[in-house]
Parts: sequence; C-alpha cells; structure tokens
Amino acid sequence: MHIEKRATPSRRLQLAAPLLAIGFTLLVSSLLVAWAGAPVGKAYALLLEGGFGSTFAWSETLTRATPLILTGLSAAVAFRARLFNIGAEGQLYAGALAAVAIGGLHGGEGFALHPALLFPAMMLAAALAGSALLLGPALLKSRLGVDEVVTTLLLNFIVLLFVSMMLDGPMKDPTAMGWPQSVVLQDALQLDKLIARTRVHSGLLWAVLLAALLWALMKYGTLGLQIRAVGANARAAAFAGMPVGWVTVKVALLSGALAGLAGAIEVAGRTSYVTLDMSPGYGYSGIVIAMLAALNPLGVVAAAVFVAGILVGADSMSRAVNVPTYIADVIVAVSLLSMLVAAMAAQYRIVFRRAAHAG
Repeated sequence: MHIEKRATPSRRLQLAAPLLAIGFTLLVSSLLVAWAGAPVGKAYALLLEGGFGSTFAWSETLTRATPLILTGLSAAVAFRARLFNIGAEGQLYAGALAAVAIGGLHGGEGFALHPALLFPAMMLAAALAGSALLLGPALLKSRLGVDEVVTTLLLNFIVLLFVSMMLDGPMKDPTAMGWPQSVVLQDALQLDKLIARTRVHSGLLWAVLLAALLWALMKYGTLGLQIRAVGANARAAAFAGMPVGWVTVKVALLSGALAGLAGAIEVAGRTSYVTLDMSPGYGYSGIVIAMLAALNPLGVVAAAVFVAGILVGADSMSRAVNVPTYIADVIVAVSLLSMLVAAMAAQYRIVFRRAAHAG
C-alpha cells in the first residue's frame, strides 16, 4: 500500500470536501456531547437555534462573522501564494490601534478633518499598520529564506505587549476608571447598525464587498494569476519571468491590510475602543475559515458565517443542556482537520499492490 498523487485532482472530491468535513465533525462532536451526558439531538438543535434560529441569533452570528470574514480573506490570499501568515491576530490589533490613534485620540480634536475625510484616513491607517506588520516577515522570507510561520507567530505576542503598553500609557482613556482601554472613537466615525436594536453593523457589507473584489482579482486580475502561479510552483513562476519576490511583497501588503481592516471595522462597528480582550482569537480562526473555504474568497464568507454560528450557538446550547462551550472550539478544530484530510484525498489516492513472490 502506498500513496500516490492523482494525475488530475478529483473534482468531485474537491466539491464534496467541505460537506464531508462538516459531516465527520458533527459525528465526532456528537460523541463528545453524549459523553457529557446531554441528548445529542437536542444539543444540536439548540446549537442551530442559538446561532441561526431567530433575528437576534442571526444578528449575533453576522456580528461575529464580520471580522472572521476579513481575517479569513487575509489568510486565504496569503496561503494561496504560499506565504503562511499566522500573524493576523497581531495585524488585527495593530489596525485597531491605528484606527483609534487617528479617529479617537484626544477625541479627534487634534485633527482638523471632517469625519467624511477622517473615516477613510482611519481605515487607511489601519490597513497600512497591518501591511507594515507583515511586510517584514515577507521580506525576510524572500531575501533570506526565514520561515514566515515563526516570525508572524512571534510578532503576535510582540504586538499584544505593545498594545498593553499603549493602553496603560499614551492612549489610555482617562475616564475608564483605571481599566486598560483606549480612548473612544468619535460618534461620527462609528459604523451604522444594519438592524435596529442589534449589534450587526455595516462593516458586514464592507467585508462581503472585499470578498467579492478579492475573488474577482484572483480570478481575472493579473496579480491573481501571479499569486496562483507563485503558490503552485515558485521556481516555475520565476523561470517564466514572474517577479516572485515582488509578488510575495504585494501579497503581504494585501493580506496584512485585510487583517488590519478587521481590527478597524471591529472598533468602528462594535467596541468603539481597543482592549486586550477585544479579539477572542479572530486572527487564528481566520486560518481555519480560509482552509474550510479551500482558499476561495467567496467561500470564506460562507465558512465565516458557519464558524460564527457555531461559536454563538454553543453559548445557548451550554446554558440549556450543560455542555461546555468549549465544544465549539472542538467543532472548529475537527472541521479544519477533516477539511485537510478531505482536500488531501482529492489530490492523492491510496494504491494497493500485491507484493511479488520470488521463485
């Protein structure tokens, strides 16, 4: 028995991979729910109802999905070019901090700009902050061959320490009664709510629009062709005359910008200020979402809504049948592993060959 690469990837398995991954994940998770002593059917019904069963449930799911779409896009575009960006969490915080520095520091009084000009300046600052954070690891990879997984991962901790210093220092809100949080954005810079008396905001529309634009870029744009070529075989792309190093830099700028915008939109749409617990791991979850979507920008939107619904619904399920909310993390993790196995099955196959007997 040995594993060999398929001559052509199985299109049927590629299309069925997400469904197979979700089905296997639910099967494994049902064993854990049963082990916890809860009825599996009722637990899953409560999970779906909590994430998708009402207007309020949908609003919470879409609110949670908004930053996940952007971090998922950040991971998807980077992974497509084999730039393994594990630093979206830090880039998100860098973008959030930059947004507040422009739109909230001193209540915005230090800037003689109208909110109509200050808002795009705030978003641009967030995008540039995220891009700058990934640019260094990208240059180290392209010039010196330094593993970007290590550098981007370690930068997450450095950024969080820097954010902590800023929240206890020059950007600390003097009215927060000693709580480590930044100053608040101006009201005019905060995003509008899409549904009254809910938290879902217009940042969702931004995220979906960016997903559509990134899909069009990857499918029809010259840069998209270069990204796919570099990701498929960087040496062949270089032999064909493509500037592999420059493409890597462009991908880093784009990926970091998307993660930075996730932080800015989260601040402008939901929190209005920065805290150290603002993100419950959106940057890391974006990796899972990108893989579940098979690195397809439009698939990222669906995967983000699915993951967000699981996370939101787990709270409702936990309160009703006393199942730990960590089951949501298990579901997300197992779905990622299942997706990787299903994707590998589409590229490779197991071949059984009878051993030849001597004499």
